[in-house]
Amino acid sequence: MSIELGVLVAICGLVVSYLAYQFNRTKEVKSDSKQDAEVKAALGYISKGVDDIRIDLKANEKQISHLAERVTRVEESSKQAHKRIDQLKGERKNDV
Repeated sequence: MSIELGVLVAICGLVVSYLAYQFNRTKEVKSDSKQDAEVKAALGYISKGVDDIRIDLKANEKQISHLAERVTRVEESSKQAHKRIDQLKGERKNDV
């Protein structure tokens, strides 16, 4: 009878151990799934941020090229104005 009781306790111990293993494995899978979902969400957020930065950079490039054009025009205009001023100064010296 004591041998039978020992075998029964051993079998019950194995069953309890196996059930605990299955429970912990399921919990681990759930935990891993949760972590994976969090990482995917963070990567999605980062990806969206990078896309927004790219759009902003393209818009800034357009503004910069437009400003470069305007600066070039202003420089040309100021050169012409300086030439006219120099001509006026020369004419004024000749008149005096």
